[in-house]
Amino acid sequence: MSPFGLKVALAGMLALLLITAGGTWKVQDWRYGKQLAEQAGLHQDDLTAISNAAAGQVRADQDKRLALEQRLSASDQTHHQELTDAQTNQARLRDRLATSDLRLSVLLDAADSTGGGAVPAGAEAGGVVHGRARARLDPAHAQRIIAITDDGDNAVIALRACQAYVKAVSSHDPAHP
Repeated sequence: MSPFGLKVALAGMLALLLITAGGTWKVQDWRYGKQLAEQAGLHQDDLTAISNAAAGQVRADQDKRLALEQRLSASDQTHHQELTDAQTNQARLRDRLATSDLRLSVLLDAADSTGGGAVPAGAEAGGVVHGRARARLDPAHAQRIIAITDDGDNAVIALRACQAYVKAVSSHDPAHP
């Protein structure tokens, strides 16, 4: 073989070797691209699952908040009705005291020998008989006593409302199991 033929054969073999290496490189590049695409798909699936879980948690939290708001609203309505009823009863009682339809009295101390202003037990028609002497309170003093009890009733109702609110909120708070 001539040196020129040897060069041509060598060049042909080199070209064949380069084509084979290039084909192998392209196959490896294709496989690597396929692996990257699979990993990207798996990563997207993971992101979708995480996003769905977060959205589900947000919905659950919103549902809990809505339920709490509804319970608090119902509790508020109940306590408002209690307060309204108590105020109505207090107004009736004040009216009865003002019209002399009702008189407040107190039990007298049996050891008190003066007995000033005593009303004999059972002297009032329709009254409660306790078997002991009683004294009527001045209507102005009776009104003041009723006002004090009104304030106390309102305070007790407000306290119950606050306790119900704290109980409802603390049972909803995940930090306080």
